[in-house]
Amino acid sequence: MDHQNLRQEPRQESRQELWIDRTRCDGHRLCAELLPEWIALDDWGYPIIAPGAVPDHLLDHARRAVAACPVLALKLNPI
Repeated sequence: MDHQNLRQEPRQESRQELWIDRTRCDGHRLCAELLPEWIALDDWGYPIIAPGAVPDHLLDHARRAVAACPVLALKLNPI
């Protein structure tokens, strides 16, 4: 058996983007506290999400922000 063929390639994260359901969002601001590098707040405290794929080094933080949203308004979508 050739063990070299059994080596796994380094795992690459799939490209994902943050999406917000604006009809659910109540402006709790928790997402911006957990992911300030990617989510800003408007003048009324509602999130403004940076466009495009979330960088790999921020994906864990993005997942925490999604999980912590009290009204389930955030979602990570594959792109």
